[in-house]
Amino acid sequence: MKKTILITGSTDGIGFATAKSLLKLGHEVLLHGRSEAKLAAVKTLLSDFALPEFIKTYKADLSILSEVKQLANQIKEEHQHLDALINNAGVFKIANTETIDGFDVRFAVNTIAPYLLTQQLLPIMDNSGRVVNVSSAAQASINPAELFTVGKLSDNEAYAKSKLAITMWSRQMAMSLGSDGPVIVAVNPKSFLGSKMVKEAYGVAGEDVQQGADILVKAALSNDFAKASGLYFDNDIGRFSAPHPDALDTNKTIKLTQAIEQVLAR
Repeated sequence: MKKTILITGSTDGIGFATAKSLLKLGHEVLLHGRSEAKLAAVKTLLSDFALPEFIKTYKADLSILSEVKQLANQIKEEHQHLDALINNAGVFKIANTETIDGFDVRFAVNTIAPYLLTQQLLPIMDNSGRVVNVSSAAQASINPAELFTVGKLSDNEAYAKSKLAITMWSRQMAMSLGSDGPVIVAVNPKSFLGSKMVKEAYGVAGEDVQQGADILVKAALSNDFAKASGLYFDNDIGRFSAPHPDALDTNKTIKLTQAIEQVLAR
């Protein structure tokens, strides 16, 4: 059965490979990117694998919270139902670390934007749906107050903290929604895949991004993930695993989620 799936950051790397895989399986894919030109080029490339009507494009800068809301509103206007959301977009190394909203861009894109987008799209998802949040093996403890600071963390620190944070809110939102909401799962797609981000951050080619795409497709569609809400899948070892201990601490996940809500209330 054809499903409608939104993938953020799908103009290159793991996101693009995931989109191609899903289109080959006959699903409708909603592509997201920051550049109209890049989205148009990617749509042309992907048209070799699917009918044009199966490919929709959406432009938004996820570091700007108003654009995240606009993206969600546009999708809700054009689609009555969304089967899966893959929050894949992320940043590691960037020259200007401050967003126009006054937040650290690493937290804005990697943690806060996917939370807001998920929250905004829940009305067109049901308990048969999936929210797949791209996490990482790199996870480091975060003080919720760090969401409100800018430029005080190195790229490695901010990335690791932002990826723990998305893992934490994934678990908290899953617990809060229970059986009424979609499956919400955090996935480490595999370390050092050959994405643009890895190449820029570490200067290495990395492994085939298809390894990451395959597990994201599985998380979005497979029955193996049907009861995985609130869990963490580590593709470095190929199984569900324990994330950083902070992600299993209910008190800490609640405080982190409350801090995200405070950011959104500003």
